[in-house]
Amino acid sequence: MNIATLPGSTLVSDLRPEALNAPESGIVEVMNYGRLREGLIPLWVGEGDLPTPQFIRDAAARSLAAGETFYTWQRGIPELREALARYHERVYGGRFSTERFYVTGSGMQSLQIAVRMIAGEGDELIIPTPAWPNFAAAVGVAGARAVCVPMDYAEGRFTLDLGKIEAAITPKTRGIFVNSPSNPTGWTATRAEQEALLALSRKHGIWIVADEIYGRFVYDGQARAPSFHDIITPEDRVIFVQTFSKNWAMTGWRIGWIEAPEAFGQVIENLIQYSTSGSPVFIQRGAVAALDEGEGFVAEQIARAAEGRRIVFEGLKATNRVSLSAPVGAFYQFFSVDGRSDSGKLAKDLVDTANVGLAPGTAFGPGGETGLRLCFARNSADLTEAVARLQKAIAAL
Repeated sequence: MNIATLPGSTLVSDLRPEALNAPESGIVEVMNYGRLREGLIPLWVGEGDLPTPQFIRDAAARSLAAGETFYTWQRGIPELREALARYHERVYGGRFSTERFYVTGSGMQSLQIAVRMIAGEGDELIIPTPAWPNFAAAVGVAGARAVCVPMDYAEGRFTLDLGKIEAAITPKTRGIFVNSPSNPTGWTATRAEQEALLALSRKHGIWIVADEIYGRFVYDGQARAPSFHDIITPEDRVIFVQTFSKNWAMTGWRIGWIEAPEAFGQVIENLIQYSTSGSPVFIQRGAVAALDEGEGFVAEQIARAAEGRRIVFEGLKATNRVSLSAPVGAFYQFFSVDGRSDSGKLAKDLVDTANVGLAPGTAFGPGGETGLRLCFARNSADLTEAVARLQKAIAAL
């Protein structure tokens, strides 16, 4: 689209640079290229193919029927905050105060609030890449600067170089994003790596913004991924950002949470007030049901993802034309095709030749340029067909 031909185009230059410089999504670019293709198998976004379970929808419907459509607690209804505390106690052990939890309008809003609390103009936040592009975008929109530190890559596997992370810390550094398990690579921090990152936080007085959204999606017999919950003290600078989207198939509901020290309560409440004025009560009722009744569904989701992981990894590896490793966590396979370095063009080519939608690695920052991300949180029949199409298309490249 040519902006110069649109009404108001002469005024665009008068907008704030942090708004003008907000990047376009490379993922959406490929989606727009292929979304109307008949028979296309869409594996380009981070969601599965299951709708939200009926018991969650019923809880929201009962709330709507009861007329719960008014303003409510900015920090979240007490019932949901209590359910979040119970959930964390089940998953991580120990005791969790309800006052550590703040309900937001999505994981993305949680991320933006976390950034707003710790960084602004002139500040820097470190992001190990490849990474979900919204991390860097949230930093930029806040007026700060994202410092991307590419992870090491060898034989299809990404690893974290802690020396490179520490070398990137400057007097302007306010924090480090740690997304584990990672979108898009599936890299999952070990406890030793988390302890080393926490030591850097303590040494330099900087924050960790912990995105552990995929922490339940781990394989090879693990119950969950290592978590900063296992090692932090009340005085550590760690803010957790979370969402209901992945575990409970609630991407369209737009609800998440922040977990932070109790002393942050009024600050977070204010930031919620001045952005969304709270999340709808009926959505929060659905979220309570998800937490209290959803373990069976979460187990089903993880089992489906484990089978999807097997189908995709084995099928792509069999081409002998790709570089990849089986992801430790999350539900994405990140891979590169031998001899093809422009992943943006390759993703569009595979829409044309395989009728399969993948996300280009260029969307995920330095270190991801040659790769493609495939979401395998989908039924095995679709994944088997998608892999067969990709095998044929890759063989013809």
